[in-house]
Amino acid sequence: MNRARRIGVTALAVLAIAGSSPGWAQAQQAPGARASANNPEGLPPDWSITGEGSARKLVWRADERVPMGDARVEFYDGDRPLGVPAPAKDGRTFRLGLDGVRLDSVRDLQVRAAGRRLDAPDTTSGARSPVTVPQQQPANQVDPGKPGSYRTVTGEYAVTPVRLPGFPEPVEMRAVVVAPKGAEGRRPLALFLHGRHSTCYTPQGDTTGDWPCATGSKPIPSHRGYLRDQRLLASQGYVTVSISANGINGQDWRAEDGGAQARSSLVRRHLARWADWSAHPDTAPAAVRQAPRADLNRVLLVGHSRGGEGVNRAAMDSLYPPPAAQDGSSGPVRWHIRGTVLIGPTIFGQNPVPDVPSMTILPGCDGDVSDLQGEVYVDGTRQISRGAALHSAVYVVGANHNFFNSEWTPGQAVAPADDDFWTDEGERDAVCSPGTRTRLTADQQHKAGATYIAAATRLFVAGDDRVRPLLDGSGRRAPSADPARVLTHAVGARRGAGFLPDGKVTVSGARLCSAVDPSTARACLSSETTGGSPHFAQWETDREPGRRAVALRWSAAGSAARITPDRPLSLAGSKALALRVFVPPNTTGTQLDVSVTDAAGRHRTLGRVKVDGLPGTGRTSSYWAREVRVPIGADDAAALDLRHIKSLGLTPRTRSGKAWLMDAWAWRPGTPAVREAPLARVDIGRLTVEEGDSGVRTYRVPVEVSGRGSGQVRLFVTDPVTGRVTDRLVTVRAGAQTIDVPVKVEGNTRYGEDSGQDVFVKAVRTAVVGAHLGGVTVKNDDPMPSLSVTPVADRVTEGQPLKWRVSLSSVADITIDAAYAVLPVTEGRELSTKDVDPRWLKETTGQSPDPERPLSEVEGLPLWLNIEAGRTSTELTIPTVKDQVAEQTESVRLQPVDYDGEPVPGAPVFTGMVLNAS
Repeated sequence: MNRARRIGVTALAVLAIAGSSPGWAQAQQAPGARASANNPEGLPPDWSITGEGSARKLVWRADERVPMGDARVEFYDGDRPLGVPAPAKDGRTFRLGLDGVRLDSVRDLQVRAAGRRLDAPDTTSGARSPVTVPQQQPANQVDPGKPGSYRTVTGEYAVTPVRLPGFPEPVEMRAVVVAPKGAEGRRPLALFLHGRHSTCYTPQGDTTGDWPCATGSKPIPSHRGYLRDQRLLASQGYVTVSISANGINGQDWRAEDGGAQARSSLVRRHLARWADWSAHPDTAPAAVRQAPRADLNRVLLVGHSRGGEGVNRAAMDSLYPPPAAQDGSSGPVRWHIRGTVLIGPTIFGQNPVPDVPSMTILPGCDGDVSDLQGEVYVDGTRQISRGAALHSAVYVVGANHNFFNSEWTPGQAVAPADDDFWTDEGERDAVCSPGTRTRLTADQQHKAGATYIAAATRLFVAGDDRVRPLLDGSGRRAPSADPARVLTHAVGARRGAGFLPDGKVTVSGARLCSAVDPSTARACLSSETTGGSPHFAQWETDREPGRRAVALRWSAAGSAARITPDRPLSLAGSKALALRVFVPPNTTGTQLDVSVTDAAGRHRTLGRVKVDGLPGTGRTSSYWAREVRVPIGADDAAALDLRHIKSLGLTPRTRSGKAWLMDAWAWRPGTPAVREAPLARVDIGRLTVEEGDSGVRTYRVPVEVSGRGSGQVRLFVTDPVTGRVTDRLVTVRAGAQTIDVPVKVEGNTRYGEDSGQDVFVKAVRTAVVGAHLGGVTVKNDDPMPSLSVTPVADRVTEGQPLKWRVSLSSVADITIDAAYAVLPVTEGRELSTKDVDPRWLKETTGQSPDPERPLSEVEGLPLWLNIEAGRTSTELTIPTVKDQVAEQTESVRLQPVDYDGEPVPGAPVFTGMVLNAS
């Protein structure tokens, strides 16, 4: 299988970015790379640079069409993010605006999606040790996957499409409703939102990302892919609705946030309609009238992939309204979100809502959002707000990304569909290839998904604490999900004081490591690690302070690691100390003694835990923390001052090994009532300004702080020249302009590229973040200098170089490229490959002089010149060679062409002549 096929079955996604992160530069020539009409810089194969000035773009072209999916395609220089390119209509070409960047330092251009390389062969398949299969856990006392007592009724509605900010085409308001038949009273509402998928298909089996669908094609009904989940919930007494979002999928490349805000707006537009229909049933569509009235005070949102990020934002926007310019109007909030279910979700902004309970399904064989970044919906809520909401991660061994939706499943979908977990031809992944002990079938996967959606619904909406052990790391299973192996951990709920490596801690006997850092010395996982960790999913920068873990490595038992927070913690009243720990995939039997020391120096071992690794290969993100607990009993309370615990100790009891501690918490059973805190909300905007002709103007990145109260965020600022990212903690207050990022713009009359500055932000304490990325974009407003060509030596004797001076009419602030195609001569003999310096020919075109042929027939010969910034001219040279053959005068004709090799309108053709030396 070639590289294009590997890309094609990964179900990737793309979005455009208004201003890419500056500071990166020209790629150095890779082995075998050469300049060409579309590649003047000698970039690696499949890369090129197009356009001039503000239209200048870095381009990557895949061998085959890249189907739409949920993970975004990103350009990197090694581990450093460069930006998110926009897709072309052909589905193969991706373009990233250069926006003021000088091309002089990039060394390792890469294309990735969710951490996975797309532009190079994959070398990580296969497990290096035998695959472990987790044991089935004991059954829970209740099984939410069993159908309820109600028969169900199904219908669809379509109302007037809506216009959303930033999207030129209206978005459909279409949905399928499944409801309990004959249920009395108002019933809770569960709303489903699908993810990013192809939007249209043809009878011939073609799919596109168009919107609206072209004549002869039909919309792909992705919203009908959760009917089995809907029927299960409806049988249990819930009204369910699954909404269509093709109109967003076809346009979200325009949005800097990948469409999260648009999806939130769509969800809330539907909820507003349901609120209207609940109050005035006679105005409702037939599909709604045949259902019981919906109780909008009890709403669950279910989102798949980018739909997960969309419903998370909808929950945030319902509590902390977004700026009107971002959202459009959905009217007053007349509903209450009790919880969210997020299936293989994206979280590009890494901005989870802390006070709305959530359950995140992590598919162990996800081939689309393969870094399992949805783990941030759990990890990213720690200590942000009150901590009463349960945030659960549900790791489903052997599940892929697509099969939770039957319309994305081959053999079940009406449109073409794929298994998103790809392998090269002839290869077999030990964990995720079909037919392995661990890989689930489509029906097994969907059944497990439906069961755990029902579990979250029952806990978050119905308040049935008996299902909590299925979600909170207590190690119980729902038999309806069999034979799936499902593992869980959680934060929040009744967890108390926490030992958090993210906070102010000191560590001895182990290493406090960084979750996101390109330095092997600082990173939690080295660059040689096979596979990845969902806990360490990368964000907008290659290093991020405040995200850490404790890394243990030992070669003999008995060497303790100690974690000491900046102040003593209380374990009083807790039933256990819960730890989230991971060990390398496919390892078994790692044992750690867990001890604590109180402020008086009294030390006690609470118990021993055993941690096994998940099934994993180089293709999976299996470095995922298992939740383990040690009980805190009466004897421990008598021996220690549990109100003042000074440190936590971990002592390995196996001969050698590695382990990573994510956190540890005081744990008690139960699900507390959740009361949403009044939090400050931060939204970063983007300001676009003209450069101007003179003087220095100061602009400010638009920042809106709304909500209530004050909070703390971490602000990241990208240097527009070096690309270096700096950060600082900022206290924000609702209604006050407390984030000030000035951007100085010096006007001039020299031609250049767009420039500016990017900023991004993340919540740290008592705050939420809506639009996390923005900045100031400075548009170049000066015309490009004109080019002229003057002969220097255009009539020479063989062995001498032909030369022309290529000049600019004025100095530019950027390098100006010029290309010249070789045309066939119209009279006499044409200069051939035997008449020019063979070394020059090889370096310029990659071609050999043999066989001899006219220069106009040499592939890749357009001649590229670079007039460097600050200079006004350079020379175009063709070195010739002297031979012993008497021959007539030879000539070469040159014509200016653009980046696509097309003639420049109005540009003259010029000629060089080479005379015989004998």
